[in-house]
Amino acid sequence: MKITFIGAAHEVTGSCTLVEVAGKKFLVDCGMEQGPNIYENRELTVSPADIDFVFLTHAHIDHSGKLPLLVKNGFHGKIYSTDATRKLCAVMLSDSAHIQMSDAEWKNRRATRSGSAEYEPLYTQKDVDSTMALFEPFGYGMEFFISDGIVASFFDSGHLLGSSSIKFRLTEGKHDCTVIFSGDIGNSERPLLRDPQMPDEADVVIIESTYGDRTHDKKRPDYEQKLIQLITETFDKGGNLVIPSFAVGRTQELLYMLRGIKERKAVNYDFPVYLDSPLAIEATKIYASPDMQEYYDDETLALLGRDINPITFDGLHVSVTTEESKAINFDPTPKVIIASSGMCEAGRIRHHLKYNLWRPECTVLFIGYQVEGTLGRRLLDGEKFVNLFGEDVKVAARIDKLDGISAHADKDGLLAWIGAMEKRPRRVYVNHGDDTACEVLSKAINAKLLVKALAPFSGGTYDLVTDVCSDPGNTHKLVKRPSSRGKSNASVAWTKLFAAGVRLSSIIEKMRGKKSKDIAKLTGQINSLCEKWEKTVKTRKKK
Repeated sequence: MKITFIGAAHEVTGSCTLVEVAGKKFLVDCGMEQGPNIYENRELTVSPADIDFVFLTHAHIDHSGKLPLLVKNGFHGKIYSTDATRKLCAVMLSDSAHIQMSDAEWKNRRATRSGSAEYEPLYTQKDVDSTMALFEPFGYGMEFFISDGIVASFFDSGHLLGSSSIKFRLTEGKHDCTVIFSGDIGNSERPLLRDPQMPDEADVVIIESTYGDRTHDKKRPDYEQKLIQLITETFDKGGNLVIPSFAVGRTQELLYMLRGIKERKAVNYDFPVYLDSPLAIEATKIYASPDMQEYYDDETLALLGRDINPITFDGLHVSVTTEESKAINFDPTPKVIIASSGMCEAGRIRHHLKYNLWRPECTVLFIGYQVEGTLGRRLLDGEKFVNLFGEDVKVAARIDKLDGISAHADKDGLLAWIGAMEKRPRRVYVNHGDDTACEVLSKAINAKLLVKALAPFSGGTYDLVTDVCSDPGNTHKLVKRPSSRGKSNASVAWTKLFAAGVRLSSIIEKMRGKKSKDIAKLTGQINSLCEKWEKTVKTRKKK
């Protein structure tokens, strides 16, 4: 009876764990690694054809994205999940396959010109279709027999529609072991979904640690009030509110808030809302379907009881085709535009930024975490010019964000989740977090809950009964995180100086039409500064 950690070990994506018990081999999640590869992931120690079944905690690509590849390579067992997870996977994996095939087409055009070998996509739509045929859904709270020695049940993790923690009762010979995989644990008091369900007891727990080293603001921000303020201020100026959003989960929460704002007539505008993301549109249909009610919180169920769809409303327009998307920016009516991707790295949002970033009357609102280096992060950090489709675009629009929105529990939430168990676990394995996050949470579990906890590496293998480690895994970093090294301090300093110059130019532009006295004062200050530094530069040249 052993467990081997494959992905999301000292990393945040690529969740995949192998369990071997009672003559069976199964996976919990089979996700795609996204972002920088910090540690080299071990390959599965068994052939995909020899894996008996897979349990899936939820539909996000970093948990489900390599399932079609597993099937392509020979896996033919059952995939167990909730029904909502199955339905969301159908659209998300198809979208992933489309990306794989598009990337392959682009790379092969280059390969043909250079005479290089042809590139094969990780998987195709055919592989996705084969994968979806293997799903077998179960509801929350249903204990189901898988095989001799393996009984499983799902309970609500509150992270995404249909997201689950999974409890296993495992038996091998004379040994029994109860194991819980947390999956991704949601933040409390979010729109639409119920709060995470607390576990009862387990011998061993595998817990995520995405935010294992930080805590959310204890006072929940009033997101709707902030939205009302931004909509009003932007529309008063005749601009558009552009929102880069993640297609599944975050978009639907946003629609929920916008529906409430429009229903209460909280702003003095009967404004249109454009949802411009084919994936988000399909996911929203699933969220809005009547058979998804078991996943909703009481507030959402109350709306449904009044025959109110919680995420659709008058004035909501969906854009499926490219032509429909382009037409949005030629309509002068002030509007809310929701488009993916959430970090502005791809998708239709980049087109909307091209048409709106340079307009000072517009607002770009971020509602999710922006990874360092992404366009979204650069805009939040104050970049004044960005390149979109080969064209330099000035950033004149207001850049803002909704602080505190998170689909993940923080350190306190994760500790409370484990602490809710009447009988504390014997051992906790901490995964799905970067180096700092998983180590901080491990130490906190040890210190505050007095439970033995550690953060395994990819390839780390442990006996579930004795906790003995037979393989520590890949403990050395493959690459370092991107940093400013490689650039000289002088080049970095000059970049900052140039940004300051751009900022000054922006201030000068805004002084047009202001009082002559203020213009004269600023002119004098700039000239004095220039004279000072002209002398400094001349002196240093002579030396």
